[in-house]
Amino acid sequence: MSRQLVDLVLGVALIPLGLLAYLVATERVVCIFERDRHSRLRAWVWLTPAFVLIGGVLVYPLLKTLYLSFFNASSSKYVGVSNYKAIFSDPTLVSVLKVNLLWIVLFPLGAVALGLITALLLDHVRYEKFAKAIFAMPIAVSFVAGSVMWRLIYTYNAPGTPQIGTLNAFLKALIPGFVPKAWLIDSHYNNYALIFVGIWMGTGLATLILSAALKGVPHDLIEAARIDGANEWHVFRIVILPELIPALAVVTTISVIAAIKVFDIVYVMTGGNYNTDVIATKMYSEQFASQNTGLACAIAIVLLLAVTPVLVANRGILRREEHA
Repeated sequence: MSRQLVDLVLGVALIPLGLLAYLVATERVVCIFERDRHSRLRAWVWLTPAFVLIGGVLVYPLLKTLYLSFFNASSSKYVGVSNYKAIFSDPTLVSVLKVNLLWIVLFPLGAVALGLITALLLDHVRYEKFAKAIFAMPIAVSFVAGSVMWRLIYTYNAPGTPQIGTLNAFLKALIPGFVPKAWLIDSHYNNYALIFVGIWMGTGLATLILSAALKGVPHDLIEAARIDGANEWHVFRIVILPELIPALAVVTTISVIAAIKVFDIVYVMTGGNYNTDVIATKMYSEQFASQNTGLACAIAIVLLLAVTPVLVANRGILRREEHA
C-alpha cells in the first residue's frame, strides 16, 4: 500500500475519531458546571467544530486573498490599491468587464424569460412531464461536456470546403448562398454564441423552478379574475406574476451569479481568446499563466464584491414577500 493511500485512510479515519473524542471530552467538562448553564455551553461545544471548519475553508482563504491583492505579482512588495486601479483602467481588463456585463444582462434575461415562457406554455398540457424532462436534460450535462458539444456544433471550415459543424452545415443547406460563419472566432458573434450556450444550459433549471411555483398559484384567484372579465394577459400580469415573484427572484439571482462567475463555457470553447475573456478566466490566466498573484487576487475580490449585492437584493425581496 502506497504512502499516499495510507495517509488518506488515516486522515479519513482520524478526523471523525478526533471529533468524537473532542465531543466526549467537552461533554464531561460541561457536566462540571451548573445544570442551568448546560444547554448554553453545549450549544457552543457543538458549534465550535463548525466554526473552525468555516474559518479554515472560507474565512481564512478570503482574508488571505484580500491580503495578497495589495502586493505585486510575486507577493514580495506592497503596492497598495494598484491592482484594483489596473482592473478599472487597463484597456484589456476593462474589455473583460464589458464582456462580463454583456453576460450579466443577456444570460439572466434569456434564461429567465425562456424559462417563464416554457413553464407557462407547458402548464396543464397532457405531455407536460415529458416536455419538462426534455427541457431539463441540459441540467444533467456538465458545463464542460455541454461546451465541448456546442464547440463541435459551432465548428467552422473555410467557404468552399465541407462544413462539419452542425450549425454552418444546417444553415448552408437551408439558405442558398450562405457564407459559413466563424462563430467562436469572429468577435461580432462569439460572445453571443457563448451566451446562447449558457442560456441553453440554464433554461431547464429556470423552467423547473418557475413551473413548480406556477403550480402553487391558487386556481380560485385565476378563475375569479376570468369571471370578472380579465383576459389571459391581465390574468398573468395581475394574478400570476405577483405570485411568481419569489421564484423569479431566486431564478434571477442564480442566473446573475452564474453570469458573473462564468468560467467553464468560455474556457472550454475559446480559452478566453478572440475578445471573449471574462472575469473568472482572466483571474485564472493571471494566476496560472502570468503568475501575477496580486492581480489575480484583486480580480477575485472584485468578483466577490460583484456577487454580494445580488445576494443582498435577493434576500431583501424574499423577506418582503415573507412579511407581505
